Amino acid sequence: MSNGPVQTVRLGISTCPNDTFAFHALIEKAVDWRGLNFEIELLDIQQLNDRLFAGGFDVAKASFHAALLLTDSCVVLPSGSALGFGVGPLLLAARSDQQPCDDSQVTLCPGRHTTAMMLFQIFYPHTTRVEQAVFSDIMPRLINRQADFGVCIHEGRFTWQDQNLSLVEDLGTRWEATTGSPLPLGGIIARRKLGDDVIGRVQAVIHDSIEYAIADRDAALPTMRRYAQEFNDEVLMQHVDLYVNQWTRDLGDVGIGALKRLAQEARKVGIIGPQDELSVFKH
Repeated sequence: MSNGPVQTVRLGISTCPNDTFAFHALIEKAVDWRGLNFEIELLDIQQLNDRLFAGGFDVAKASFHAALLLTDSCVVLPSGSALGFGVGPLLLAARSDQQPCDDSQVTLCPGRHTTAMMLFQIFYPHTTRVEQAVFSDIMPRLINRQADFGVCIHEGRFTWQDQNLSLVEDLGTRWEATTGSPLPLGGIIARRKLGDDVIGRVQAVIHDSIEYAIADRDAALPTMRRYAQEFNDEVLMQHVDLYVNQWTRDLGDVGIGALKRLAQEARKVGIIGPQDELSVFKH
């Protein structure tokens, strides 16, 4: 623990079960805060992205799409990321005979700086008109024929067949086939201006929190329930099993390679500039 002055860190965490699981011990101060004072807010991922662009957080969970647009001011922490195989968004259609083909068709995406949006732009750069929607509204709007396609995340991966919707493509599977790497969805980014000492302590606290959760999975359930839309403990833990893995503990070479590949693919279709490259903090 540092003997220096107490540093306040404005921390934003997503309300997704995998994040409330991983950050439970930090939120409840069950791990040493290492001389830091965390001011914590839990928000939807697009709200976190927006607040980061507005300068509202020192450290926060961000979509890697957003993180790629903040490379000048932020670094990615080695711990706390969500990436893996079989975790990608699904492109769904209101009717089984539809394929994205022209600008008259409307595709709903969950936030303009989400990685789901980025993937759709990478794989369908010129095909359909995109509109933003809250992720939980996308499937209902497809069912009501208020859009032609929707990029669905979270529980949409598990429930689309029950809604009589049609699968156009699993964008995560396409990413895996194209790149051979796990799909990077989101990670923890920190403002460079915090300095290496503070960033290093934040990284250590987050790593400790993740290890605490993995060692005692049930301890995090009260925090997970508090913020979850789904109150079934089994479903909550399915989210954890899907998104919390070795790359959440530490990105490592494979995770860092996946981030580089995401930047390459985004650059090809003009989403980011040639200078935009994610830097991972060395701890």
